[in-house]
Amino acid sequence: MNISLAILLFLIGFGGLAAFGIGRKLSSLSNKEKKALVKQTINGIFVRFEARGWLPRTPAFDPDYLATYPAMARLEAAYPDVRDECLALLEIKDKLTDMSAMGGSYTQQGIHTARWKTFVFKSGQFIEENCARCPKTAAVLRGIPGVYTAFFSVLDPHQEITPHWGYYKGFLRYHLGVVIPNDNEDRSCWLRVNGDPEDNARRDPKLVEKGMTYYWKNGEGIVFDDNYLHDAKNGSDQIRVVLWVDLRRKMPFYLQAFNMLCLALAYRDSSLKKIQKNALVTD
Repeated sequence: MNISLAILLFLIGFGGLAAFGIGRKLSSLSNKEKKALVKQTINGIFVRFEARGWLPRTPAFDPDYLATYPAMARLEAAYPDVRDECLALLEIKDKLTDMSAMGGSYTQQGIHTARWKTFVFKSGQFIEENCARCPKTAAVLRGIPGVYTAFFSVLDPHQEITPHWGYYKGFLRYHLGVVIPNDNEDRSCWLRVNGDPEDNARRDPKLVEKGMTYYWKNGEGIVFDDNYLHDAKNGSDQIRVVLWVDLRRKMPFYLQAFNMLCLALAYRDSSLKKIQKNALVTD
């Protein structure tokens, strides 16, 4: 056996043992402690790989995401159906789930004070009752590999998502503009991300002002890294909707095996059952 292969096998075995140990540890912790473990331990592994050049560092925004995630083109091609199903849902907007019911104690404090609704297709597993309401959108999502979370993000007029960081570096986030007021002609609906590692290390939310800004467009997608400092705003007089999808980040296969084990363990956590229950939309 050559040395390189031996190293790879060691890394895979070590990653499996580490993920198993982390999984056992997670089961005994509170939600707040789980979040801290993910950010400090699991993310720390990815950060060290990035620092050594073994894992490419992600940009704030990836406009060439179709080269990495070609299946997203199918979602964009289905945009007219996605929009029609979303518009039908907006007729029962008050029955949609508040975003504050979706994150539990995993989310940053303050960001869920906005008037912000969701319609969830998948959170670890597909929510079949919800999918039945939007069958064409759900069918496309089922055909996209590496999707762990998918939902319509419905933000009321004149609402702002305050600066914050995501919690897991094994994901990248995709947004498809579904209902963007006036196709953002006045640039009132935007997403801002500061991808500078030094700025992020300072953990100062004010540094979001130095970030890059993306303006959603109807039928257009974008991939970004939500682990960087970011914020968003609907400054228009109308509802803004994007289809939010968390995708498994592309990694070298030995690190991806570790990532997939961690995700499998995380999505078996009891807190996910509560989220899935809260996400169910009933008449």
